[in-house]
Amino acid sequence: MFKELEKSVIVFSGLALICGLAYPFTMYAIGESAFAPEAKGSLVYEGKTPIASTLIAQNFTQRYYFHPRPSAAGTDGYDGASSSGSNLGYTSQKLHDAVKERVEVYRSENNLSNTQKVPMDAVTTSASGLDPHITVANATIQAKRIAAARGVEESKMIEVIHKNIQKPYWGIIGEEKINVTTLNLTLDREFGKVKI
Repeated sequence: MFKELEKSVIVFSGLALICGLAYPFTMYAIGESAFAPEAKGSLVYEGKTPIASTLIAQNFTQRYYFHPRPSAAGTDGYDGASSSGSNLGYTSQKLHDAVKERVEVYRSENNLSNTQKVPMDAVTTSASGLDPHITVANATIQAKRIAAARGVEESKMIEVIHKNIQKPYWGIIGEEKINVTTLNLTLDREFGKVKI
């Protein structure tokens, strides 16, 4: 019996060392060396103060910034502590009404005609409710509004968009996208912050 107990203690101790110490320490070391910004939350600083994360969408609503996709995270959306989608299905009337309302707002904000198509990511939430990315098509439509609000040429805004395009992973997974937080920080860096 003691032999069996001894084996159990050895196996337990070995697994505890591997799973409880070696594996977590290895993952931590890899994260800190190969993915340091991501491991620390991909925070963006203004001086020494963290002002955003490039991993979590923020609710930019000003005319002189690119707007992210809608959010269902939390009561008012964009709540990093309440990541979730709306869980509304394709046949949901509530979803249909919400999308219809968002289409109208998007068209109004960006001075679009009633027949011009609106990008899907401009009017639907992501599964997490916190996706910081928008499509290139969405950003391109918003460019005219932002250029007018900042008093710059639209072509300059398109240049900023193209500088911020993220290619698909390994060239094949996903599609081209743009991080809204990074894009808006580029606007402030290149054209200055808009003073209210």
